[in-house]
Amino acid sequence: MPLYMDVHSLDGGVSAKDVAEAHQKDVEEQTRHGVDYQRYWVDTKAGKIFCLVEAPDADAAVTVHREAHGLVADEIYEVEEGS
Repeated sequence: MPLYMDVHSLDGGVSAKDVAEAHQKDVEEQTRHGVDYQRYWVDTKAGKIFCLVEAPDADAAVTVHREAHGLVADEIYEVEEGS
């Protein structure tokens, strides 16, 4: 299944707690769409969130974010994991 990295940009920064709560909502929603939100990274000061997700396609990944909490990514890229 394809792997995607999405990028969220939030003006004014973001708290790690809020991102953790949003990620938990993704996890609760993801199975209905055949998606697996695996990990995320956050730069709290810059308001940047990066999510690693395995999904059948980019639209399925976006749908999970939209239905779970409404915070749709600004960018999404299909990626390959390296070592």
